[in-house]
Amino acid sequence: MESPTPVRILTVCTGNICRSPVAERLLQAGLDQVLPGGFEVRSAGTRAMVGSPIQPLSADIVNMYGGTDKGFAARQLTPKILRDTDIVLTMTSKHRGEVLQLDASLLKRTFTIREFARMLEALEERDAAAGEASRNEGNNKAPDAGTLWRGLPARLASVRHLALAADSADNEVIDPYKRGPEVYRQMEDELAPAILTILRYARLNTPT
Repeated sequence: MESPTPVRILTVCTGNICRSPVAERLLQAGLDQVLPGGFEVRSAGTRAMVGSPIQPLSADIVNMYGGTDKGFAARQLTPKILRDTDIVLTMTSKHRGEVLQLDASLLKRTFTIREFARMLEALEERDAAAGEASRNEGNNKAPDAGTLWRGLPARLASVRHLALAADSADNEVIDPYKRGPEVYRQMEDELAPAILTILRYARLNTPT
C-alpha cells in the first residue's frame, strides 16, 4: 500500500538564510512529532543567497527550539518549487505578493505566517463555539491529515475577517540580515509564537 502524499508547506523570505529557514526547520521538527512522514516543509527565497547555510544567529534559534540547521542550503524561489505546494507561508506581505507574481493560482493558499497563525486561532474559536459537529458538516467521518490540511485554506477564508491585524506590521517578520543580535531577538519574538500556534493546531486537530 502506497504511503499518502505528504502535505507540502513552503516558507518564503528574501535571502532564505535567516527567517524562512527557522520556520522551515521548526515546523518540520514539530510536525514530524505529530505525524511522522505526513508533512514536508521546505523554504526558498525571493532573492536567495543560493547555496548558503543558515545565518549563525538563526541557526542558534533553530537549535534552541529543538530543530536542526544541518544540511541546509538556500535556494531560489521558482514556479517549479511552487507547483506542488499545498500551503505557502511568507515572512512579509511583500513576499506574498512576489509568490503570487510567480503563480497566481496560489492566491487562496498563500499567507503571511503570522496571519495564518491568527486565522487558525480564529477557526478554532469559531469551531469551539459551534461545536465539533460543524467541523465536518456533511461528512460521516473525520478527514485524514492530507484532506484536513489541504482543505484548510478554504476554511480559513471564512474567518479571515475575524483575524485581521490591528496594524499591518503585525503581519510581518523583521529581516535581521546584517543586523545585530537584538534584531534577531525581535525576529524570534515575531516568528516563534506563530510557529507554536501552528504546531499546537496540528497536535490538536491532525488525525494520526
